[in-house]
Amino acid sequence: MGDRFKEIVQSRHDYARSWKERTGGMVVGYYEPYFPEELVYAAGMLPVRFLADYSTDVISAKWIYASCYPVKSMVNQYLSGRYDYLDALVSTRSCNWMYNAYEVMKNNTTAHTHLFLMPDHIDSPTTKDLVVSELKVLKGKVEQWTGKEITDQALDHAIEVYNLNRKLLRRIYQLRRKYRSVILGSEAMNIVLASQVMDKAEMNKILIDFIEELEDREPNKDMIRLMLIGSETFDTSLEELVESLGANVVIDELENGSGYFWNDVIEQRDRLMALALRYTGIPHSAIKDNNWRRRPQRIFELSEDYFVDGAIIAKQIYCHPHGTDAYVTWKLLRERMIPFHYFERDMTLPTEETQARLEAFLNLIRPGLNRIVGFHKTIDL
Repeated sequence: MGDRFKEIVQSRHDYARSWKERTGGMVVGYYEPYFPEELVYAAGMLPVRFLADYSTDVISAKWIYASCYPVKSMVNQYLSGRYDYLDALVSTRSCNWMYNAYEVMKNNTTAHTHLFLMPDHIDSPTTKDLVVSELKVLKGKVEQWTGKEITDQALDHAIEVYNLNRKLLRRIYQLRRKYRSVILGSEAMNIVLASQVMDKAEMNKILIDFIEELEDREPNKDMIRLMLIGSETFDTSLEELVESLGANVVIDELENGSGYFWNDVIEQRDRLMALALRYTGIPHSAIKDNNWRRRPQRIFELSEDYFVDGAIIAKQIYCHPHGTDAYVTWKLLRERMIPFHYFERDMTLPTEETQARLEAFLNLIRPGLNRIVGFHKTIDL
């Protein structure tokens, strides 16, 4: 079943069009992890996250300059008509490059558009109240777009569906903690990406069956355990390359990876406050981690929980948030004596160069491995 999730990601445009035809609902595209999906889902809309791809880019250079590759790819896809099924676009004003993509698309669309303000000072005591006011504005816009009132009952149902999805994804990630994991990093990442482009109710049914299969699956061979840190991802080419070299990404700290589902909405009478607390409380992305510096501690805790042997920091070129935040991550990993490899990605992953660098990195890690396999068996690397 694992390949099914990769097919979902690759055929996400066909899925959205099919969903729209089946349900008669509207589809909304969003850019950042701070988008309150439950609010639009409660109105019968399908939230779809913009993802980059490797299609030939013949348009974005005319509209956008010096942005990271994912943003240019998103603009190229949108202006090429790949996202012609979208009825609305919503930006949560997080990453400046993503905001640039929103502005270009907004100026070249007949779809509804909305700018949702998510403060950069996410830890401020007043941030949650500001976000509640923004949610009220978005709620009014969505009701206007769809002609449907968003009731408390509809919000409760949406929150229940989304919390179940997060619970199922966390269960899959828990299974990755085993020394001999039953799931590879590429498969796990495809599952998370697929969850961001599918109807969550449909995805939950697939995940329930998949987890039953996963729990009965034979574990993989012993592999070097790596953690993936850095800019958001849109495919699994890096994870697949790592696996071909005898290693496995057992945990990630990406905002559209583990950060996407790590915490739930805690139900309360004020549904909008519940959403505000959830989205201001998600694991901090680099651009929001500007006060208390919570990211380094989370990276360390994940490295401990998942028994990693080393870390890969993969940064998109022109990704300023992760570029300016890198020194904090480096400092943490050095202090905790966690080996790491840092590199920048551009339009594609240069396979030969990246493979050579990763092979050298893994060869540095191998002599220091001291895990006990089967209590008495030697490690076959």
